[in-house]
Amino acid sequence: MPCTPLHSMPQGYLADHSGTTIMKEDIGKLILRISLGGIVLMHGIAKVTGGIGFIADVVARAGLPNAFAYGVYIGEIFAPLLVLAGLYSRVGAALIAINMFFAIVLVHSAEFFSLNQTGGWALELQGLLALGAVALALMGPGRYRVNDK
Repeated sequence: MPCTPLHSMPQGYLADHSGTTIMKEDIGKLILRISLGGIVLMHGIAKVTGGIGFIADVVARAGLPNAFAYGVYIGEIFAPLLVLAGLYSRVGAALIAINMFFAIVLVHSAEFFSLNQTGGWALELQGLLALGAVALALMGPGRYRVNDK
């Protein structure tokens, strides 16, 4: 099969030497889903193995109902699994963004305008996860998914 010239490809496509057409945006969305879902899921696994006592204390100090502490399992286990699988990825990404908002407000608000030891934003991980989740919720999962939601 001959290789399609790049100038005749629709914008957003990349042709390799075998003539295969790959949508680079879809690969980028897949990479975003794997990295976002994987990183957040690791935090959730730590909550499952170590407990949510710290989260329950933070929620209680904020005057919120204790049941809110269990929301961390939705935001850090259920939602990342949706994102990784490409099953209701927009919903999963929105749940991760909400989870990160609560984490920033309840746990990290004192660091919001701070820099870390190397001069970066003290909340760069939390900010990147939150904004990556918002971006994924807006863009959708890409071609490599179980469904388009």
